Amino acid sequence: MLGSPPPPYMDQETTSTTTVLEPKTTKRKYPEARIIVLDDNFNTFEHVANCLVAIIPGMSEERSWDLAIAVDREGLAEVWRGPLEQAELYHQQLISKGLTMAPIEKT
Repeated sequence: MLGSPPPPYMDQETTSTTTVLEPKTTKRKYPEARIIVLDDNFNTFEHVANCLVAIIPGMSEERSWDLAIAVDREGLAEVWRGPLEQAELYHQQLISKGLTMAPIEKT
């Protein structure tokens, strides 16, 4: 019968013992990544700098020009480092603006 109290024999105290194990928690660091712009023969310093300012949060105009110059002089420059999910977004946005990008590097 539904809704009836359990039979009396189910209320009896059991003599078995149980051990509760504490679950092990491991903290994983959220994966980080680097965004690297590569030198090419068709993007101007101005275009690279403008894209960096428009897409990378907190990027100053001065820093964007320094990075554009580094890309030209060194052949590449790391323009941002941080959480992988954000890196994927910024990387895709920079590609959509025509910048030549290295694959995202996980750190």
